[in-house]
Amino acid sequence: MPAYLRLCIITALIYLNRIQAYNILAVLPYPGRSHHGAFLPFFKELARRGNNVTLISHYPQETPLKNLNEIILSEKKEFQNWVPVTSPSYLTVFVAGVVLVYTGGASCKTLLDNQGVQDLWKNRAKFDVVIVEQFNSDCGLGLAYELGAPVVGITANSLMPQHYKRYGVPDNPSYTRNQVLGGRTRATLYERVERTLIGIYINYMVDFASQFLDEYYLRQYFPNIPPIKELEKNIKFLLLYQHFVLNSVLLLPSNVIEVAGHHVLEPKTLPKDLKQFIEESKQGVIYVSFGSMIKATSLSKYNLQAILDVLEQLPQRVIWKWDTDNLPFEMDKIYSSKWLPQNDILAHPNVVAFFSHCGQVGITEAIHYGVPVLGIPMFGDQISNAAAVEESGLGVQTALNELTKENLMKKFKTILDPDFRSNVKTLSRMYRDRPVSSLNASVFWTEFVARYPNATFRSPILSVPLYQYYCFDVLGVFILLLLFIFLLLKTIIRCIIRYISYRLRRKPKNKIQ
Repeated sequence: MPAYLRLCIITALIYLNRIQAYNILAVLPYPGRSHHGAFLPFFKELARRGNNVTLISHYPQETPLKNLNEIILSEKKEFQNWVPVTSPSYLTVFVAGVVLVYTGGASCKTLLDNQGVQDLWKNRAKFDVVIVEQFNSDCGLGLAYELGAPVVGITANSLMPQHYKRYGVPDNPSYTRNQVLGGRTRATLYERVERTLIGIYINYMVDFASQFLDEYYLRQYFPNIPPIKELEKNIKFLLLYQHFVLNSVLLLPSNVIEVAGHHVLEPKTLPKDLKQFIEESKQGVIYVSFGSMIKATSLSKYNLQAILDVLEQLPQRVIWKWDTDNLPFEMDKIYSSKWLPQNDILAHPNVVAFFSHCGQVGITEAIHYGVPVLGIPMFGDQISNAAAVEESGLGVQTALNELTKENLMKKFKTILDPDFRSNVKTLSRMYRDRPVSSLNASVFWTEFVARYPNATFRSPILSVPLYQYYCFDVLGVFILLLLFIFLLLKTIIRCIIRYISYRLRRKPKNKIQ
């Protein structure tokens, strides 16, 4: 055997020996299909690289994948298209807090009651790392604690109000958006007050309602489990689904990694009829979708007519994701379906605009492919996403109560302008220009935690008392020092005045003598 061949074989054997497969558990208790879709490519990549992945979720795969085992909680198809079209308001924010608690408790109970999940701790299954979604329930942290494994947190959205203090991210309303509110990063006085009050409300609901329910359900199975506040300390890293080019710059601790975009895969070939519909449009195509949760059929007749009037006047064809098989109107230039391959559609160069509710998954695909967005946010993180879209230059936004034919036409003309589209393409290149892909980053940091399970990288802010964080003690020292200097100067001046007075009183007496 030639020497070079022997060297190649030895090198390959050494390399293969260094490859280590890890046992990874992924816990997705929330039955949102968009969240599941954002995470699935990440889990598949972990399995493809030889890791043994166990996925707890509500949605089974159509085609089983090697090394990816599933525990199905239940197929929650009713979580699709169940939210009516609505305008953002303080009422919707209040309802969002209540829904967060209710769905979190239900998700926790469903997770722990599942026989497949119970078998994990009853059989003392061994995992090197547990991936837990950071959304509406923290029951996954309790499961990870019982299994004795470190935790990697993941999100399918930007930072939620409760995440700032959990991970030590500075939360200053002067420049930090609240997820359920809009506004620019540099806020007005009104917006700062608004962000502060809404932040207090959401954190209160999480601390005193959501976590209370989680702890209640966890103690039904694990009587001696610590409080959620203690379990949080087992989270080694957070894989955060946002990126500074779109979502603005934040002061993130080293263990909070921005990984937005790992669900955006190479586009597949479009169905023949859909591809033909897109490519035959000489002026391009506008894609319309309000996501998997919002019920498009609940649009009022007035709003729907305003949209139709504008789309009819624009020269572009339209692809519209609609809730039912048949549209309630007739227009030859519209292609509609209950399900559409959104990633593959936005990837087509002839798609020139995206009329969207501004879900995180959708705007991530839009900036990846450089498609301008017209946002019409309705609830939850869509509000801050739409604000980020507008501030970054990816698009513009409107609201349901502003949805007139004239206003909508003005917005569409803005994003269809060639100069605007050119700027969006530049923004897209900037977004994709990274030292390592988001998918590779997600895999690396997950395996990093598996390799070093006892290492802790929590921000020092989390162990600093509040009075030290805001330097109240330092301020107190400075105040005391200034007070001391003031009293010292006062004493010195008083002594000088007394001395001068004394000398003046002594002078005449000396002259008489």
